[in-house]
Amino acid sequence: MENLLDDKNIIDINIDDSIKESYLDYSMSVIVGRALPDAKDGLKPVHRRILYAMNELGVSSRASYKKSARIVGDVIGKYHPHGDIAVYDALVRLAQDFSMRLELVDGQGNFGSIDGDSAAAMRYTEARMTQASEEMLRDIDKDTVDFVPNYDDTQKEPDVLPTRIPNLLVNGSSGIAVGMATSIPPHRIDEIIDALFCVIDNPKAPLDELLEHIKGPDFPTGGIIYGKQGIIDAYGTGRGRIRVRAKTHIEKTKTKDIIIIDEIPYQVNKAKLVEQISELAKEKIIDGISEVRDESDREGMRVVIELKKDAMSEIVLNNLYKSTTMESTFGIILLAVNNKEPKIFTLLELLNIFISHRKTIIIRRTIFELEKAKARAHILEGLKIALDNIDEVIALIRASKDTEEAKNGLMSKFGLSELQAKAILEMRLQRLTGLERDKIENEYAELLKLIDELSKILKSEERLKEIIKEELAEIKDKFSTPRRTQIEEDYDNIDIEDLIPNEPVVVTMSHRGYVKRVLLKTYEKQNRGGKGKISGNTHEDDFIESFFVANTHDTIMFITNRGQLYWLKVYKIPEAGRTAIGKAVVNLINLQADEKIMATITTSDFNKDKSLVFFTKNGIIKRTNLSEYSNIRSVGVRAINLDEKDEVVTARIITQEVKELFIATQKGMCIKFPIQDAREIGRVARGVTGIRFKEKGDCVIAATTIGSDEDKLLTVSERGIGKQTNAGAYRLQSRGGKGVIVMKIDDKKTGNLVSVVNVNDEKLDLMVLTSKGKMIRVDTEAIRESARNTMGVKIVNVAGEKVAFAVTCPKEDKEDELDEVEGRSDIRGENL
Repeated sequence: MENLLDDKNIIDINIDDSIKESYLDYSMSVIVGRALPDAKDGLKPVHRRILYAMNELGVSSRASYKKSARIVGDVIGKYHPHGDIAVYDALVRLAQDFSMRLELVDGQGNFGSIDGDSAAAMRYTEARMTQASEEMLRDIDKDTVDFVPNYDDTQKEPDVLPTRIPNLLVNGSSGIAVGMATSIPPHRIDEIIDALFCVIDNPKAPLDELLEHIKGPDFPTGGIIYGKQGIIDAYGTGRGRIRVRAKTHIEKTKTKDIIIIDEIPYQVNKAKLVEQISELAKEKIIDGISEVRDESDREGMRVVIELKKDAMSEIVLNNLYKSTTMESTFGIILLAVNNKEPKIFTLLELLNIFISHRKTIIIRRTIFELEKAKARAHILEGLKIALDNIDEVIALIRASKDTEEAKNGLMSKFGLSELQAKAILEMRLQRLTGLERDKIENEYAELLKLIDELSKILKSEERLKEIIKEELAEIKDKFSTPRRTQIEEDYDNIDIEDLIPNEPVVVTMSHRGYVKRVLLKTYEKQNRGGKGKISGNTHEDDFIESFFVANTHDTIMFITNRGQLYWLKVYKIPEAGRTAIGKAVVNLINLQADEKIMATITTSDFNKDKSLVFFTKNGIIKRTNLSEYSNIRSVGVRAINLDEKDEVVTARIITQEVKELFIATQKGMCIKFPIQDAREIGRVARGVTGIRFKEKGDCVIAATTIGSDEDKLLTVSERGIGKQTNAGAYRLQSRGGKGVIVMKIDDKKTGNLVSVVNVNDEKLDLMVLTSKGKMIRVDTEAIRESARNTMGVKIVNVAGEKVAFAVTCPKEDKEDELDEVEGRSDIRGENL
């Protein structure tokens, strides 16, 4: 067998170069021939071919509809050698009023919906051109554009349409090519034409001047654009990002609010949006929604979101914007093809390209009409000569043997051209009447005026600009529509807290991590020994673990057993009824699977004159400046480095009024030492020893701060035994000591120590929670003072249960008293 490698016709090539060349050819084919619009007419090849095929079929806006399948067949058979589905989808989009700002196809039948419903099969639907698409093809028969061979060189198709409509900016375009993409938003045609008038007079018009005419994108689905900077960036550089929100309004009933969605962002699927909102409401990710339904009809869009009685419509709406496609970002890339070259343009460049295109169209049209007028005038001049010499002409024709001889005779005797001689020979006898003679004279005079006018157009740049303006003014009058998309100032300057009343609430958290907030006035005060009121239902294997009082505008810091710190605004915690279970806290902050919240601290600021102190189960304390925790992160930050088998018990805010720290253990021991013994250290440091345990198996269960020896410390045990003792009764020690007795512990009478709280303020009540979720409010003034080394008295009738926690809260006698309570702590949380 002959060795193929010895064949002289084989050419060695570098495979890298070959692949690179082939890929570049493919890329340019996709860029120019498929994915990107032309900067002149704003159409991709498939859309241009659809409109041209419809024009060739005679499917005008005044003609009857024609089957879509027929149109698609002509397109793929003559001009577009691709799949019929791709062509039909492109045809369908041109007919959708929610996709096009100015529809180019008038569809009859099911052409899809904003709910994402697909169009009916092409054999069922019919279509025809609109008046807008006719304006895009107007004058195409006057040699205004170049025609190129189709894919098999059997037909001719226009390289670009002679459009009178600035389609690229009016209808926009989107497409992904190889290594580049375009995303041009639609605009209001009135504004674009006004800007074109401006650029015609000043081709270098500054952006500020253009923005006086073009306010911004105008989407067919309406909506609201927030912020103008993205618009300015896009128009000035060719790239920008704008945020679009759904347009809503609130309807109020006697018992609740109802959010109505009137318009949605561009290219958002309404059915999927409704489904998304329903799912978020069902999963309790967005609280306050009782029902979602779509009441849209032919009259317009209406999506109804009914809220629960206690839900705040402003907060729910804000959460909907954050969690759903009711708010979307539209990235603008003004990329188009001009003279077969893809490029990102500025707004001014696109406007100038369209004006230049219109100039070319008008010049070519004028030349075509001028040549046609001159040709007709030439014929009329010959007819006039014939009429002036009619007897001689007739005699010459009668004497000629054939047509050729007659033609040559006329040309030689009267100095006529071949065209004039042919026209005379073809002239009917009726043209010899006096009336017809006058018509020829009048027509010739009109042609001379037309020739003069057309010649002036070609010689005058100003006249050319006037014609462009006149034709654009006609388009504006014909297709003018009101603006659909509102443009508002950036909403980032609006704080949601301004819409939320700042009021005291009780925040409860269960052992399994269910949290809720309830208005403080919900709970009524009882006398000492009362049996209380249920604060919240829990699951059978769950119980209320902690609660604290805060204002809705405060920031909550959650400290976990692993030493991690998270942030959350109080108003973001769902408001619920007194007996409700609440919402899982893991849906509000990014807790890890093995993390448990051990302390909650509320604050209104992160000033440097405050610090945060942490207490661990093994007796370690760490103090850090509060400002180091001001950088709020959704994933939280490391608050303290823990030893192995150690965990955080609680944490406290330290202000200038705090003089000492107080730590209590489960076995009834305590230690009090100066705040200076716990100096401030870094955020992720380990800390120092706060107390050493006297008894094996003991651990820290509570800690608080002391302002003076007159502060009253209230201790509570598992059996509901408690007492008040002045802070001065506990001697001051150095940090790291074993401490002194805070309560005599008896397993049967008292049980282990549960809580120690500071009740120095007369405007505070004691709130006690049992292990089964019962909440009891007790006046602290009703609890007598006792010596340090005593058991105390029964302050709560637990009825066979155990006290889980005890905290302080403001009295509810007067609203102004609640506002004066500051800097008070509880076992798991603190208000500042």
